[in-house]
Amino acid sequence: MKIYTKTGDLGTTALFGGARVPKHHIRIESYGTLDELNSALGLLRSGGVPSDLDGFLMGVQQDLFVLGSHLAAEPGKEHGYLPELEAGAVERIEQEIDAMEAGLPPLKNFILPGGHASAAQAHVCRCICRRAERLVCHLAELETTPPEIVRYLNRLSDYFFVLARTLNSRMGIGDVEWRRT
Repeated sequence: MKIYTKTGDLGTTALFGGARVPKHHIRIESYGTLDELNSALGLLRSGGVPSDLDGFLMGVQQDLFVLGSHLAAEPGKEHGYLPELEAGAVERIEQEIDAMEAGLPPLKNFILPGGHASAAQAHVCRCICRRAERLVCHLAELETTPPEIVRYLNRLSDYFFVLARTLNSRMGIGDVEWRRT
C-alpha cells in the first residue's frame, strides 16, 4: 500500500464514511490537534518518564487515537468498526490526578511552565490538550460529536498540569511560581 494517494491534492480530505471536507474544516482541525497532542505525548514519553507513570501515558496515547477516530468519522453515519473508549477512562484520569496530588504540596499560587525538561513537555501537552478541547467544543456546536471527548480532554489537561508538577517534584525542582512584578 502506498502512503500517498494524491486524493488530497486539491485541499480536501475524506472522513470515515466517504464524505470529503476541506482540510481546514473544524473536524479536521479537531482530530489533527489530537494527533499533535499524541505526538507531543510521545516526545514526553521518549524523554524518560518514570516507569510508574509511563504505562498510564501509553494508555492515554491509545485513548487519543480512539477519540481521533471518532472525530474522523462522518457524523450521522453508523460506524460499527470504530473502537470505543474504554468505560471509566475519565475516572481513571481522575484517580491518577488524585494519586499524584497526594504527594505534592498544596498549590497556593499560579505556576509558570518549566523546570525539568519532562515537566516543561508535560505543560506543552497540557496546552495542546486545551486547544484540542476548544476545537472539539466548537465542533460540537456545529455537528454531532460524542460528548465524552470533551469530558476526557478537560480532565486530561488537568492531568498534564499535575503530571508536570509531579515530574518537577521527583527531580527535586519546586514549582516556579508566577510573581507579579
